[in-house]
Amino acid sequence: MDVIYILWLRQLKRYLRSKSRIIGSLGQPVLFLFALGFGFGPIFQKAGQGNYIQFLTPGIIAMSILFTSIFSGIEIIWDRQFGFLKETLVAPVPRWQIMVGRTLGGATVATFQGLIVFVISLIAGFKPQNPAMLIFAFLIMILTAILFTALGTAIASILTDMQGFQLIMNFLIMPLFFLSGALFPLNGLPKILSILISLDPLSYGVDGLRGSLTGLSHYNLTVDFTVLIIISVILTGLGSYLFSKIQI
Repeated sequence: MDVIYILWLRQLKRYLRSKSRIIGSLGQPVLFLFALGFGFGPIFQKAGQGNYIQFLTPGIIAMSILFTSIFSGIEIIWDRQFGFLKETLVAPVPRWQIMVGRTLGGATVATFQGLIVFVISLIAGFKPQNPAMLIFAFLIMILTAILFTALGTAIASILTDMQGFQLIMNFLIMPLFFLSGALFPLNGLPKILSILISLDPLSYGVDGLRGSLTGLSHYNLTVDFTVLIIISVILTGLGSYLFSKIQI
């Protein structure tokens, strides 16, 4: 298990050393939080839905975790192109341990990123309804981060270069975000849209964070935890299998 710890620590050190990466990855979440939060706030309030910053913040935290997690997984492509991955794969350890170590490292980075966005949201005026529920919000962040880091690793294990990266952005990441209920309430939606949202794993991350931080949950915290755990296990297993098939 030493290799898991070493790769986890390596991912964390790589992130902490790159101040530009930390700042750059905060740009989009902060823009969404302030531009949409204050821009649509009056409209949201007139519609009788309350404070939009309160509603929006869990979704923006989940968005930050989603992007950081996926990109952490896709770093495998860069490592493959520059030869770093080959050095790792020739080590006399099972490949699943390498995958788990990278996944835990990427998930830690993504969770840390989500915590930074949470702190910024407090500055923007967000107020958690029950501070005692923050621990549950933190657990939801971790599960969401593990899920999408494993997904990113599975995708990167199939791709051989960065040419397919734009396709991933357009046909996977953005739909996952916009169909998660991060920006709008899930009540009263058309049936087809409700089905698509229920199939989106990020929906349960957003709903879990919203339930933990604001007390407003569309599904149920138990359902959110259960779905996230099950999908995380499935994707980690799938990612481990695909990672073990990488040719060097």
